[in-house]
Amino acid sequence: MSIDAVRDLIPAYAKDISLNLGSLASETVLTDQQKWGTFLASAHAIGVVPVVKAIEAAAAEHLSPEAMNAAKSAAAIMGMNNIYYRSLHLMHNAEYQTLPARLRMNILANPGVEKVDFELWSTAVSAINGCGACLDAHEGELKKHAVPAQQIQTALRIAAVVHAASRIAASEAALAQ
Repeated sequence: MSIDAVRDLIPAYAKDISLNLGSLASETVLTDQQKWGTFLASAHAIGVVPVVKAIEAAAAEHLSPEAMNAAKSAAAIMGMNNIYYRSLHLMHNAEYQTLPARLRMNILANPGVEKVDFELWSTAVSAINGCGACLDAHEGELKKHAVPAQQIQTALRIAAVVHAASRIAASEAALAQ
């Protein structure tokens, strides 16, 4: 299955989103694992059923079971961390930033794939979830590993387009009910 299954969910009024999906699926700035892991983590972060199913099937053609699991783990852990750290960032009372998080985050130490790939996926999910603190932290880690801005931008582009496709698919499904 290809990304065309997602594109088929997109009506004519959102042709730009469909075209962007196609061009991003052909993107060569990222490795296949980085690219398809970003697609998969982004889809799972949003959770719109037909998009998750289509992207999971497409990603399975390019990712090992370990990488599939790691991409989903990035979406899961960032779903928690983005809420927690975004809240600390937004709250005016700095006392909360001095307290230990006391949240399990073991997957960050051993994600099952190269750390750079997991950080890239975490960056994409953090963009979807709107956590500036996490975006800065993950982008900083990527820069420590000399990941070029163009690669980080590509992950962000994938996140943005998967988000848009998911929102469109969800709203079209709502109209069909």
